[in-house]
Amino acid sequence: MATVETSMEVPAEELTNTIGEIARLWKDGSLVVYLGPDLFVDPPGFPTSEADLCARLCEKVTVPGRLKGKLHESAQYIESYKHRKTLTSLMGEIFSKEADAAPVHRILSEFPLPLVVDTWFSTISSKSLVQPGDIQISAVSRAEYRDQWYRIDRKTTDGWEPADKSTPFGRVLYRPFGTMIPNVEVLVSDADFVEVLTEIDIQTPLPEWVKTHRTGRHFLFLGCHFDDQTTRMFARQIMKRSSNRHFVVTDGPILPKEGRFYEQEGIAVLPLSLNNAFLPKLKEELERN
Repeated sequence: MATVETSMEVPAEELTNTIGEIARLWKDGSLVVYLGPDLFVDPPGFPTSEADLCARLCEKVTVPGRLKGKLHESAQYIESYKHRKTLTSLMGEIFSKEADAAPVHRILSEFPLPLVVDTWFSTISSKSLVQPGDIQISAVSRAEYRDQWYRIDRKTTDGWEPADKSTPFGRVLYRPFGTMIPNVEVLVSDADFVEVLTEIDIQTPLPEWVKTHRTGRHFLFLGCHFDDQTTRMFARQIMKRSSNRHFVVTDGPILPKEGRFYEQEGIAVLPLSLNNAFLPKLKEELERN
C-alpha cells in the first residue's frame, strides 16, 4: 500500500492506514461526511469563510465599525435596520455565482453516502449531490417559520417538492445552517442562532432522520474550521450518539480550543492538504476492488 508524505509529526504509515480505514467505512456506509466552506482548489467566486462573507455583506450595507469582522452581529444589524428580506436577498446574491464542484463533491457523486452534512451556504452540494428521489433537509429561520426548525424537500426530475418526512432508503443532504436551493433559507443573524442554541442541547432543532442515522456512525470533517464556539457546538450536537472514532483533515494551524474539541470528541487529525494529498489517496482507496 502506498504511503502519504506529510511534513507533520505523524508517521506516513499511520496516515496511510487511517485513509484506508476511512475508505472502508465509506464503502460500507458507516461514514458521515461533514463539509465546511474551505473545499476548493481555486477561489470559487463566493465567500469561503465567515470573515469573507462578513466582508461581502458589509460591502453591500454599511454597518458600524465595531461590528465589522463579526458575521452574525453584522447580519443582525442588516436584519434589524434594513429588514430580514434585505438580508435574505443579499445572501442569495452573494452565493449566486456559478462554480465548478470541488474535488470532494466529485468523489461524493461517484461514491455516494446515505448522509452528507454541509455547513456552508453555496449551492454546489444541492446541485451536485442531490439526485431525483433524494432528500434535502435544511434549517429555517424562526423569524420566518415560527412553528418549525427545518424544511424537507425531495428532488424531482423537474425541480423540488416538499416532503413531509425523509425516507431512510434515499440519500439525504443535511444543511444545518440553511440553503440557497430551492429557496434562500439561512441561519446567519444573531437572532437566528439565539433561537436554535436555546434548544440544541435537547436536540429539538435536529431532524429525526439525522438523529437516527448518525447513531454509531463515524464522521469525516472536510474543509471545516472549529475556531469558534458556535461551530463546535453544532458539530457536537449533530455528532451526539455517534461512534467514538472520527476524522478531520486539516493542514493548517490548530488553535488550542480546536485541539481540545478534537480530543474530547475522539476526532483523529490528518495533517494533510485536502485536495493535493488526502482526496487523491482516498479516491485511490475507494477504487480498490
